[in-house]
Amino acid sequence: MQASQQRRRILQLAGLAGLGCLGPAMFGAAHAQTAPKWPQKTVRVIVAGPAGGTADIVARLFADALAKQSGQPVVVDPKPGAGGVLAVSDLSQSPHDGYTLLVGVNSLVSEIPHVMKLKNDMFKEIEPVAELGHGGLVMVGAPTVPAKTFAQLLEWVKRQPGAVSYASYSAGTMSHVLGLQLNKAAGLDMTHVGYKGSTPALTDVMGGHVPLMFDGMPTSLPLIKSGKIKAFAVSTPQRSPLLPDVPTFAELGYPTLTAQSWMGLWTKPDVPAPIKAAQRDAVRKALAQPGLRERLLDSGLELGEERSPQALSASLAADSQRVGQVLQSVGFKPE
Repeated sequence: MQASQQRRRILQLAGLAGLGCLGPAMFGAAHAQTAPKWPQKTVRVIVAGPAGGTADIVARLFADALAKQSGQPVVVDPKPGAGGVLAVSDLSQSPHDGYTLLVGVNSLVSEIPHVMKLKNDMFKEIEPVAELGHGGLVMVGAPTVPAKTFAQLLEWVKRQPGAVSYASYSAGTMSHVLGLQLNKAAGLDMTHVGYKGSTPALTDVMGGHVPLMFDGMPTSLPLIKSGKIKAFAVSTPQRSPLLPDVPTFAELGYPTLTAQSWMGLWTKPDVPAPIKAAQRDAVRKALAQPGLRERLLDSGLELGEERSPQALSASLAADSQRVGQVLQSVGFKPE
């Protein structure tokens, strides 16, 4: 009886050992079967901006690429207003299944909280998935500005302390901050004039009502090429392929004015981690499609860098700190 029990115990242990050897393989197969495939249904992409704007153009390029790559429909839904806050609120109220995303510029997190009094923390409302495209700002001038080079421009401004103004597409944004930084770095006394958007600001620059402006390349590029405004310098780290003949601020001796904005794809922080990983993988494949870089360049942006969400979040925190410090130095208060 005892010998029989021992034999049965040995056979049981042998069986368990065999299962143990098969365990990892069996677990791997099961894991592969349960790994999320994304997307498996229609994806909704909210746009933090108006239809026809830069974010909308980028969102539609991305949506087309993702639809081709995945075989699933991708619907673009512009939500303009309140500097992108309405779009973020829409995303926050959506299901956390990963099928609602947002396309918007990094300033949603790095600048808007310094400009507007918000109820919620943007860092906790949205989380970056990927950088879709990026570009710098360009310092432009009216055709009547009597300067052809940046050096000549500085001389012209210095001869008129307090009399030369510059426009921004919105107070508190990088368009505003770069002017403050140039004032400090070059010993200028330019006066800031804030607008609600690039279009009205550029209209006044073209008309000579405001001589200078710091603007995004997508909106300024057509006017520069048509000769309606002048380009003096760009804020990108290297010369932009969009304006190869225009020097960078760093080249001109003002490295503190090096800054880029990037158009990102954002998700809800509470989306399950496996879904987020699947989103990033799908985005990577979509952005690798032939011709996408050229279509982005046509819109005024370069193809985004492949950076992890952690790296993107770190850059957001650094940009937010820099913008906050500059605005605090001039006593700027959020509205």
